[in-house]
Amino acid sequence: MRRSLIVAVSAAVLLSVGGFAPAPQEAGDYAAVLTDSDRPAADTARDEARKTAETLAFAEVRPGQLIGDMIIGGGYFTRVFASAVGDQGSVVAWQPAEFIAFQASYGESITSVDEIANVSAIRSPIGAPEFPAGMDLIFTAQNYHDLHLQPFAADTASKVNAAVFAALKPGGLYVIIDHAAQPGAGLGVANTLHRIDIADVKREVEAAGFVLDGESGILMNGEDPLTANVFSEAIRGGTSQFMLRFRKPA
Repeated sequence: MRRSLIVAVSAAVLLSVGGFAPAPQEAGDYAAVLTDSDRPAADTARDEARKTAETLAFAEVRPGQLIGDMIIGGGYFTRVFASAVGDQGSVVAWQPAEFIAFQASYGESITSVDEIANVSAIRSPIGAPEFPAGMDLIFTAQNYHDLHLQPFAADTASKVNAAVFAALKPGGLYVIIDHAAQPGAGLGVANTLHRIDIADVKREVEAAGFVLDGESGILMNGEDPLTANVFSEAIRGGTSQFMLRFRKPA
């Protein structure tokens, strides 16, 4: 897929002397990504609800990066990242083999994003993501809790977190967005409600060697009781979600 529209974003983050500036911190820096004509209309229609520009800023996304999209679902963020990193960057999209076997649409999604010029797809088992080394960012949205679904081994999350840690370069980021559960709810709600307690995520990811680097409440919804299944019609599309940024120590 052609990525010429990244020029406007690149201009916002390049220095005239000495190369690259630090990653952009303002949502407005990603205007060219949101308006990229290569993105499907169905994706752009979701940008406001998903706070896409703010999410990109929180994740410190910039042109030229190597980004991993972990458990891509329908590929929404894979396509966003493909636009944001531009021709000089690349995206590795991971759809676990078990998901592809479970539902045809997951296979269709990973096949579709694999056709984007700066995206490569991996389809390894859920306990063994095959991310390359030296990545700048590994990102997952609304899917970390899936590592605790009943069909999967109890150590799946620890294996995935270790693989992410190994794949990231020193100073690299691991950003997790997920549906919030009530404090102390326990890991069982991942299977029953498709939610997870933010404290459990912090505990698991820090145990893998990461340092918590930032939190955002932009996707929180105080009207969500945190007790309903996220696919319930009463709450679907309006769940309260947390956003965490972890850093691999340099």
